[in-house]
Amino acid sequence: MVQTPQQRLANQKYAKREEKKHGKPESLTAKKDSPKPPISRGWIALFVFLVAGGLILEVLNLFFGH
Repeated sequence: MVQTPQQRLANQKYAKREEKKHGKPESLTAKKDSPKPPISRGWIALFVFLVAGGLILEVLNLFFGH
């Protein structure tokens, strides 16, 4: 069944009114999640602490060692 121009306008007005009632579609409001890294920040911080600490100890050993 083909819509007349009057029916089409009435349907568009109805759709706009219903969209305001229900809000925006979920696909427009959904936030995209950033992918999680495979290792947590805590493990990365521990790794950096161990590596930096080892480097500092080696430099101190180089200057003040035997």
